[in-house]
Amino acid sequence: ATKRAFASACAQMIQPVTDVLIDALTGLNIPARQHAMIHGDALSYSIACASIIAKVERDRYMIQQDALYPEYGFARNKGYGSAEHIAAIRAYGPCPIHRRSFIRSYV
Repeated sequence: ATKRAFASACAQMIQPVTDVLIDALTGLNIPARQHAMIHGDALSYSIACASIIAKVERDRYMIQQDALYPEYGFARNKGYGSAEHIAAIRAYGPCPIHRRSFIRSYV
């Protein structure tokens, strides 16, 4: 999913992109030089800022999903493996937005 998101974002860029800084990910299918950096968020302000923006947007998305799936407490746990969230998965099973890799050990 991350690689598809990178490809989609690059395809939508208005200005041509020649180089991208990436936090540890390699092998993207994009027409630019890729500079994968282990601990990129600690080494690059650009990567750190992108990471913060991604987290804020994900949290916002999880709050929206809480309205659709209130039994999981997404507004409080943001989808992380809290005791409340794990108990809800066990009680109600997974909902459509659960990543199968996340829930594998709980169901």
